[in-house]
Amino acid sequence: MSPVFADGKEYPIGPQKTIFDYADDLEIRVPTACGRNGECHECVVEIKKGMESLNQLTQEETFLRGNYRLACQAVVKDLTSNVEFTTLRRQPKILTSGVKRPVKLDSVATKRDDRVFIEEMDADRYQGHILGLAGDIGTTTIVLSIVDLESGDTLTSSSFENPQRFGGSDVMNRISYDGGPNKGELKKVLLSSINYEIGEMLSEHKIHRRRIYDAVLVGNTTMRDILFGVNVQSVGEKPYKSIIQNDMESGSRESTAINISAKELGLRIFPQARIYSGPIIGSHVGTDVAADLLAIRAEESENPIMLVDIGTNTEVVIGTRDKMVAASCPAGPAFEGGEITYGMPGYEGAVESVKIKDGILEIDTIGDAGIQGICGSGLIDLLAELRKSNLMTELGVYSNGDNEYIFSEKENMALYRSDISALAQAKSANYCGQYLALRHFGAPISKISKLYLAGGFANYINSSNARDIGFIANFPLKKIEKVGNASLEGAMLMLKSIKMRTEIEKLVLGIDHLELETVPDFFEVFVEGCMFNPMPRDLTSI
Repeated sequence: MSPVFADGKEYPIGPQKTIFDYADDLEIRVPTACGRNGECHECVVEIKKGMESLNQLTQEETFLRGNYRLACQAVVKDLTSNVEFTTLRRQPKILTSGVKRPVKLDSVATKRDDRVFIEEMDADRYQGHILGLAGDIGTTTIVLSIVDLESGDTLTSSSFENPQRFGGSDVMNRISYDGGPNKGELKKVLLSSINYEIGEMLSEHKIHRRRIYDAVLVGNTTMRDILFGVNVQSVGEKPYKSIIQNDMESGSRESTAINISAKELGLRIFPQARIYSGPIIGSHVGTDVAADLLAIRAEESENPIMLVDIGTNTEVVIGTRDKMVAASCPAGPAFEGGEITYGMPGYEGAVESVKIKDGILEIDTIGDAGIQGICGSGLIDLLAELRKSNLMTELGVYSNGDNEYIFSEKENMALYRSDISALAQAKSANYCGQYLALRHFGAPISKISKLYLAGGFANYINSSNARDIGFIANFPLKKIEKVGNASLEGAMLMLKSIKMRTEIEKLVLGIDHLELETVPDFFEVFVEGCMFNPMPRDLTSI
């Protein structure tokens, strides 16, 4: 009898069983809030193999595209074919370090005698805890932390895949999806997953979710606006601005920050809790980057600094507290596993580092597990090592004329020329953003005191290898500092301190947004960036 596979486990196929039934058999957690009747849309799974062995899409699944199904609706019909699925709640490798900035507690929610006040509103009887929620809502990954607002300590943290993947792997596809007949589904599934995770995080501490009285949620412009129910179609069209940014520029708003109640949003915490999202910097450069800037004390910087937040969309900010320029680079999902034959996100079994010594390949995997594929940090290492060993030219062509380089003989996994082409374009998007922002700012790298690398992916890359292939700017290694998930740290700063919210809303007003596509030689720089060479160090004369 054929089996159903998931997360390295298998179970024999039985008649008329749903994917959810198999998840139960395999002891795999799949969220649901509707009793498995297809109403909540939380149990989305990706069918990796055997889509044709399932029943046809049900009415409840018409919002899904591609190889995605609701676990409660997908029934295995063909008992002779293998079926493989994966949930959209796999947990990526969690950051163990990052920038930390002390701040004086000055939160929205406070205790006065035996009462809890939200700002000046007498909200609730004090019941032992005043908690806050901080969240970084990424295109690929969601990271949440629950903070004790009386002590400032982090109670618990969690991360999981953004379940919106059925709407596309990047923001432009999700904007297109949200503008179609299933508008609102992306918000619904994202909000449901956050609500579910809050319950999971607090259950081990035996604390009720209504003890959360404040929340700060940040993300790129598209992710932020989708979550808050703002129409995102204007973000997908030139000049790529949120309608909230347009409203501010027309004078009808004072800030691009959002501040509403939990009840209005649909977040299942204390109903009158405030939900705050910091200001957008400009176009695709969103509140997550504003949070980054708080985390690295950008509002105090007298000497020029550079921030690069690497992800599906990479953002660049350069300058001092008095003069800054920002840019956004649509890097796409290639370095997060998308479009690469054996690419995968940073989960257990992913090749995360590579060395080639005397023609011998040395690799490490996340969790020291068997090889399941290769993630972004491994891809950067592999490309750099192929260049160092003269196995690949600067154009990304294998020196011996082959179409592939096998990095795992046992699993017969290879990096193909088509993979290198996709990686070259993703790398070049990062290259262009940094190159053009540096040139626009007008200072050579020698005059910039620090390069901060932010984001989960950036935390695990080999900086030297990334620099050598032109993935990051050509800074001396001593000037490069990894700051981990600075967006989450910035969100926590805004959660703990009203002053931090004021500081960042003021700082972003002085940041100029550079639209890369409008730069006359953008295409020439992009072509140059597709080559696997270091970036020039002085761009002021170019």
